[in-house]
Amino acid sequence: MTIKEKQQQLIEDFSFMEDWEAKYEYIIDLGKSLAGMPAEKKSDANLIKGCQSKVWIDAEFKDGKLFFNADSDGILPKGIVSMLVSLYSGHTTEEILSSDFDFISKIGLQEFLSPSRANGLMAMTKQIKFYAVAYQIKS
Repeated sequence: MTIKEKQQQLIEDFSFMEDWEAKYEYIIDLGKSLAGMPAEKKSDANLIKGCQSKVWIDAEFKDGKLFFNADSDGILPKGIVSMLVSLYSGHTTEEILSSDFDFISKIGLQEFLSPSRANGLMAMTKQIKFYAVAYQIKS
């Protein structure tokens, strides 16, 4: 499944939910499925700056694709980062760099988040793109 197809599926999933309470619960449930990270990966190098909660994202380049691992100490940010990991993990750097983050506005996530959480979300998306650029240069 392409990133665009995954984004479209997420948009459709959110469209079935009528209120933000249901969407909020869905995001939290996504976080519960996140495997988490080993303690040694929860380093300052992997810490996302600008997040209200602590959020860590790490990437591994394997067989021409990037695989993301993430965790957070907050339930909502953990759900958000889980959503990003599921969308972008397992894709090539080219696919990640050519993708957009329009799905965020299409599901209304930025409107729902406080300004500091919205800044954290943008910091997470920038980090994913940063890893794609870094690994594209290395490969």
